Amino acid sequence: MRAVKFAGAAVAAIVIVIALLLVVGIPSGFLSSTIASRVESATGYRLSVDGTTRISLWPTLNVTLNDLTLADPKDRSGITRLSIDSVQADMSLSSVWSGRPKISELVVTHPVLYQPLLRERLPNAGGTSKPVALDLDGAAIDRIKVTDGEIAFARVRDRVESRISAVNADAIVGRDRKINITGTARVGEHPTKFDIKATTPAPPADRPTIPVDFAIDMPDVLKSRLAGHAEVRLSGDVVMINGLNGTLGDGAFNGWASVDIASKPLVKLDLDFQRLAIPLAKSPEGASGQPWSDAPIDVSGLNYVDAQIRISAHEAVIGEARLAPLAVDAKLAGGVLKAGTANLGAYGGQVTGELILDATSGAPSFAMHSDLAGVRALPLLQGLAEFDRIDGKLQAKLALRSAGSSQRALMANMQGTAFVNFQDGAIRGINVAQMIRSLTSGTLSGWQENGDSSREQSTDLSQLSASFRIDKGQAVTTDLNLTGPLVRVTGAGPIALDTKMMGFRVEPKLVMTTEGQGRAAEPVGFGIPVMIQGTWSQPRIYPDMAGMLDNPDAAYAKLREMGRGLFGADGAGLGNILGSLGLGGATAPGGGNAAGTANPQSQQPAGQNNLLGGPLGEALGNLIQQGLSGGAGNGTGTGTATGRSRSLPAAPSALMPQASPASPALEDPPAAQQDSQPMNDVLRQLFNR
Repeated sequence: MRAVKFAGAAVAAIVIVIALLLVVGIPSGFLSSTIASRVESATGYRLSVDGTTRISLWPTLNVTLNDLTLADPKDRSGITRLSIDSVQADMSLSSVWSGRPKISELVVTHPVLYQPLLRERLPNAGGTSKPVALDLDGAAIDRIKVTDGEIAFARVRDRVESRISAVNADAIVGRDRKINITGTARVGEHPTKFDIKATTPAPPADRPTIPVDFAIDMPDVLKSRLAGHAEVRLSGDVVMINGLNGTLGDGAFNGWASVDIASKPLVKLDLDFQRLAIPLAKSPEGASGQPWSDAPIDVSGLNYVDAQIRISAHEAVIGEARLAPLAVDAKLAGGVLKAGTANLGAYGGQVTGELILDATSGAPSFAMHSDLAGVRALPLLQGLAEFDRIDGKLQAKLALRSAGSSQRALMANMQGTAFVNFQDGAIRGINVAQMIRSLTSGTLSGWQENGDSSREQSTDLSQLSASFRIDKGQAVTTDLNLTGPLVRVTGAGPIALDTKMMGFRVEPKLVMTTEGQGRAAEPVGFGIPVMIQGTWSQPRIYPDMAGMLDNPDAAYAKLREMGRGLFGADGAGLGNILGSLGLGGATAPGGGNAAGTANPQSQQPAGQNNLLGGPLGEALGNLIQQGLSGGAGNGTGTGTATGRSRSLPAAPSALMPQASPASPALEDPPAAQQDSQPMNDVLRQLFNR
């Protein structure tokens, strides 16, 4: 509105100068003081004409003024001013002789309005000021054209400057006092197109109300047209906007606003949307593995405006995320923004929280806390972060703070705590059990997604939870816990938020029964911890061989335990596999080798409830036998190990099938323990060593 006041004063000054030129003739230097005093008495602003003046009578009367400056005499700094390269007025000679000049076109070339930025409101802010009286001495203007205009906002002490540039506007004034303003501009780096229609009140009018229709297109920011209607009234230094209603894209809104322009602007805004759409730029393909940006984040503009804002919506679409309902209250004062919500619905759940952004220093800082309860994770994470790996009911508590002038700096300085819990969902595109089995043949690079989209893999989960303590961008957890129908994983490790790296040590366990999570039996472990190290998108996943070699007896016992769970209560199925590889197997009842007799599983009672000890266990046993025989079939005791290996002692007797009571005891002393080369080959095949 200050720009409008300056523009009105400039128009009045120009008309007064033209009238004097027509009366006196070609101007001289002694006329400058007369013109300046006449403009100041009419508008309250001081005009100086530092350039040449030219008058042309053909084809119409034309007056051109060059190098004009309009300033506020109360501003001792001289920062607030309007400079104009040239002003050209076309009018008819007959209207001049009548004493009521009618200007058919007024062309203003390269006007620049300099407006200072204030960090604090002035002590006399809130007072009333006399509005500018635009006494045009009966002159009329049909059209005003602005070419290459600018509005420059600056604060020299902070070395801050921003501009609204490339302003090209065309204002047509009708006989019914209707004004139609169309044009284009560039707000920062964003091209903008505007169309404004207003009706000026008939004079005299004290605190007139002006009906305004507007339409704004800003493709880089709004993505859709903002159009509406409002009743604008100027009360002293406060611009009041009542009856505000319109549409943003396909969503209607209504509300009110006010702007106090006495010193540092104070904006009050209350809008309610039926549907609010805020588009977000999508990340390019493969961006998940790219480092955070070092591009500077500039929020210094928050220091030069105060605001009280309330935004509500029945439905809000942020990127691809849909929130319903939405209610956000924000207060901006002294460069500190506080925004909070107590009623935000998100995919069947609720979100509450508060964000504090401090822009008073060179590196902005923020602090936030948020609670999420019962939110469906997949559409929320997919819409906000383009992450579609986890589905389920999400419960989370976040308390974070950081400071930095770029994305990377913010992530590197992150502090706080976070707790996340996913329930009754799935890890999409990844089969954790298959990944664990794949570790027996080699190290994995990446999450080993299924390339066949027609057969998408997933891992059902009953619960996935972890709590993180975050310090200097390092998020560390010691209680990672994944529970699913066929797999359990526990673990610990750090996540580097700034470099997008991770280093987890997890303990995977396979569930060897279909009786559900409430069964009494414990799941069978893989026997060796698994390391997950590298980038978020492509980590290396491999067994921790040091963990195995630290306790080989326990590792072998785990293998025997896994065999007993998979292939029957006596572990005879595992004995068949080991026997077929020349390692010897369990002794079947009756003294025969299990590899050469009928599978004891066939002798299980008909009412056996352990399904994995029956046909399902036999099928899994065949699969593992085929996988092992493919790499260890040649290891019959004559092969030579090529990688690091370590022989294991015989299995504890507690894990071996018991011989029949009728069998005679061995009379000869047991042979000395020998290094089993076939067993070494099997271990090398299992652990890729």
